[in-house]
Amino acid sequence: MTAQIIDGKSCAAGLGDRIAESAADFRRDAGRAPGLAVVLVGTDPASEIYVRSKGRMARQLGMESFEHVLSADTTQEALLDLIAQLNADDTVDGILVQLPLPGHLDSLSVVEAISPAKDVDGLHPLNAGYLASGLPGLVSCTPLGCLMLLKETLGDLSGLDAIVVGRSILVGKPMAQLLLAENCTVTLAHSRTRDLPQKVGAADIVVAAVGSAEMIKGSWINPGATVIDVGTSRVIRDGKKELVGDVEFATASIAARAITPVPGGVGPMTIMCLMHNTVLAAYRRAGRPAPQLG
Repeated sequence: MTAQIIDGKSCAAGLGDRIAESAADFRRDAGRAPGLAVVLVGTDPASEIYVRSKGRMARQLGMESFEHVLSADTTQEALLDLIAQLNADDTVDGILVQLPLPGHLDSLSVVEAISPAKDVDGLHPLNAGYLASGLPGLVSCTPLGCLMLLKETLGDLSGLDAIVVGRSILVGKPMAQLLLAENCTVTLAHSRTRDLPQKVGAADIVVAAVGSAEMIKGSWINPGATVIDVGTSRVIRDGKKELVGDVEFATASIAARAITPVPGGVGPMTIMCLMHNTVLAAYRRAGRPAPQLG
């Protein structure tokens, strides 16, 4: 058996069409477009490319993009002042501060300074609390994209056994909460989990978000399971650089029912879910019924 390859690009394109339609409706009714502000501190080339791609995508979908690039020696006070200005700016519906920040800056204080209503990265403790409590809030983009891919592939997730490998606040913990909300039975595994291969092998859904190249072997996968691979690592293979995930794709794709590739799986959904959250935030801030995009 060869697994179905879950096409993140296609799913992201479909979501993008719905976002663009909702953004156009908002612009017609509110007299302005939803606005996304992205803050970059420093000149890391990869981060610069990522920020530009977010701005370009926002504009393609009919939204406003406000990009703020600060020097690497920016002070904590200056960064917090900028966030306060963006919080007060009615043309800005979403604020994203590109992480990681330079070492002299306190990331937690920066995240906490963002208005929860504009926290399109879904990292503010209030939004994390809303998610854990089953209340409406803004959800971290990568796990939200993973959930959309799972529902697109499997439909109803109720009753399925799921394992999330990795317990980060960005992916692992919110992913587990999202799966619980879909009535899955969820195991949240990590570096100290005992008998990890057996636990992975018992799952109908495997979400790999541990950040270790090909750590999860194909022999661990339950035949017929659906595998969502969040990881991205660069390895040298046959003298060439290669981008791989947390799952050993070649062997896992034989056992699994469906699997995301790396690249082309979760990645396209992450940036599109940022756009999703920006439109959602715009509607909520305007007191309008939120569109059903996912």
